[in-house]
Amino acid sequence: MSEQSITRAAPRAALRPASTLVARLRGHTALALFTILACQLMIVLDATVVNIALPRIQGDLHFSATGLSWVITAYSLTFGGLLLLGGRMGDLLGRRRMLIAGILLFITASLLGGFATSAAWLVVTRAAQGVGAALAAPSALSLLALTFPDGEERARAFGLFSAVSASGASFGLIAGGIIVSAASWRWVLFINVPIGLAVAALALVVVREPETGYHAAGSFDLFGAVSATAGTAALVYGLVHAAADGWRDTITLVAFAASAVLLAAFIAIETRVTEPVVPLRLFRNRDRVVSYVVRLPLVAGLFGMFFFLTQFVQEILGFSPLRTGIAFLPLSLGIFVAARLAPAALARFGTRLVTIGGMVTMTAGMLWLSQISASSGYLTDLLGPMILVGFGAGFPFVTLTLVSLADVAPRDAGAASAMVNVVQQVGGALGLAVLVTIFGSASRHAARTLPAGLSRIDQAHRVLVQAVGGTFTGATVLIAGALVVALLALRSVPSGERA
Repeated sequence: MSEQSITRAAPRAALRPASTLVARLRGHTALALFTILACQLMIVLDATVVNIALPRIQGDLHFSATGLSWVITAYSLTFGGLLLLGGRMGDLLGRRRMLIAGILLFITASLLGGFATSAAWLVVTRAAQGVGAALAAPSALSLLALTFPDGEERARAFGLFSAVSASGASFGLIAGGIIVSAASWRWVLFINVPIGLAVAALALVVVREPETGYHAAGSFDLFGAVSATAGTAALVYGLVHAAADGWRDTITLVAFAASAVLLAAFIAIETRVTEPVVPLRLFRNRDRVVSYVVRLPLVAGLFGMFFFLTQFVQEILGFSPLRTGIAFLPLSLGIFVAARLAPAALARFGTRLVTIGGMVTMTAGMLWLSQISASSGYLTDLLGPMILVGFGAGFPFVTLTLVSLADVAPRDAGAASAMVNVVQQVGGALGLAVLVTIFGSASRHAARTLPAGLSRIDQAHRVLVQAVGGTFTGATVLIAGALVVALLALRSVPSGERA
């Protein structure tokens, strides 16, 4: 062999070990699972980590009291509105590709948002973060479903995913408290950049497109995508607006009416196109539809409770933001422990009994929490019900996700995963809207029945305590309603069903 031939061959030989290493890493399901969980955690954390920084953001960027809510609403609208489109894009263009694209858009928006010098600048970048999350989240879940197609390993993977999704909010409070206390509020956005770059690099190396792959469409359902996106965004906006301005507000009613018209148009379009954004065949599976119906009030009760319990802990117990986040750790740990126990419970009892058992535990915890009073203490009156609610929630979050994705054809995995996220997003907005309404009504009733002679601070505290107790009763009703549906309609689906 000539010296020139050896020189040409050397780079190829040097590349072989690297390509072999990448192939081995790409076949390492534990690393793929870690990457998917890290992506999901980053997205979930961002929903609450910014909450802690809102007072600082308001002072620095001169937000009005009403305008400040758009820091949260802009993210919720684009995230919830574009989930269906993001899921179908993963099915058509490649899930790994959309996962990485979504992460890169998310961290670019985070970086730009960290440098914001005006309220409008920050709101626009928060909306862009939501777009990135809507592209990444359904692809993450569908990749998980396709990477772990059956058996106990699938149940364990979904258990970890559900634990991260459900407990990430309280970890966001802790992270936000630490970051805001130690540095500027801008770092709650900047911190996404190194984490996101690491996750995107890992996804490029260790996550592989499943052998079933994706199918490139000859044409894209543009009208279906627009009507689904606009209809879902209008629904989320209506729920968010109802929480702030009431159910009878003109803008709230217009948003709901627009959502109904757009979603009706979307259904009509989906029955006529060859490559629908959400294939209606997904809804032919009775158990999948029941899992959506059960998840909606379950998420509504849990996330609404989370919002008002945070206020009680800070306003009545006087906890700092960081201490508040730490106070929620038992709830998060309860979810995590239950999610880890779920695979063994599923193998023994099946999805129906495990779901119902978890929801009974949640209902008992919420009912206990609804007895809250001005003399309630954290260790004596909050810790116990928080553990019950968290431990109970861990089981149905795993089982309902398994049922939602069971027996889904690989070509529809992204759309099915997007529906899980949409139901969760709408459920969270619905819970907040319903419980805020209950809170307002309970506050007015409490104000009318206050004894005379109380100071203004005592009056405010008593009203808050009674109103929060009323919202916990409402959350109990929501979760109990989900339990009734599960008892009547949910069947046991083998945990080994493939996606």
